[in-house]
Amino acid sequence: MKRMLCSLWAIVLLSSWVYAQELSNNFTEKEWQMGPLGGMLTVPHQPISTNTAVLLIAGSGPTDRDGNQAMMQNNSLRFLAEGWSDAGFTVFRFDKRGIGSSASAEIKEADIRFQDFVTDAVAWGNKLHAEGYTHLVVAGHSEGALVATLAAQQLKGVVGVISLSGAGRPASAVIRSQLLKQPKEVQDLAFPVLDSLVQGKQVPDVSPWLWSLFRPSVQPYLISWFALDPADEVARLEVPVLVTQGDQDLQVMMEDAEKLAQANKAAVLTPIKGMNHVLKQVIEGDIQDNWKSYSDSVRPIQPELLQRTLEYLKSLQTNRM
Repeated sequence: MKRMLCSLWAIVLLSSWVYAQELSNNFTEKEWQMGPLGGMLTVPHQPISTNTAVLLIAGSGPTDRDGNQAMMQNNSLRFLAEGWSDAGFTVFRFDKRGIGSSASAEIKEADIRFQDFVTDAVAWGNKLHAEGYTHLVVAGHSEGALVATLAAQQLKGVVGVISLSGAGRPASAVIRSQLLKQPKEVQDLAFPVLDSLVQGKQVPDVSPWLWSLFRPSVQPYLISWFALDPADEVARLEVPVLVTQGDQDLQVMMEDAEKLAQANKAAVLTPIKGMNHVLKQVIEGDIQDNWKSYSDSVRPIQPELLQRTLEYLKSLQTNRM
């Protein structure tokens, strides 16, 4: 049973889930507060555009503006934002509810719905627009890629969307594929619960071995999340979409990125060799090094990711001229 518990905890990580990067410090950081929510605006000293900003959205779980969780400090989103700003782009990233400068905005787990994250992202996008950033690029990492896609549909002035290691299938399908790798006894316990949640039905009696994944208090959120198909939502976008995906990602597969790119004629797929789920350069095929990078706050992000995303951001400026 210990092996089962460890396996289930790995699934939880898969479904929810000073510094070495060389910069010239050509930017200024400004703390922003919007009611109980907080974030950071990174402004270049010589911006490529004074009315364009990137809204960068973190992934799943209790994640802060830098892409960090309590036990996983990797600074991936911090490095990405600073890399973009060092090259001339204004970037805003924010702490999720209950985390960091947004700690006072915590919601009880049973009351959380996926749309809450979209609502927060839209609110920040509207604030950027009100502050004079009338052209927005909405970027999201992992689960945040779906949040970015949905927020971009609601915001005005959006000129582009970036998916960073975003799933191309409903979350239920991703979890199901991970469960298929587990022992049969785990599958026999989990699949009936998963099937009920996909149908929008809560399951009050859950095995203790499934508690970390399917506890009753998290089920309303899972139901709201499972109802969304990332590829369908990307298909609704009417702006250029950049889909980036690392070939060393242990959580999201290249086929997910392909589904996203195929869903929209304006989408471009950019595979990144040697990049894992938290956007770090890792040793090919070395699972230990891969997981180690999740808690490596010094290792820089994969350099090609920074290069390709900057090329995309610059192309959006060129297309507007």
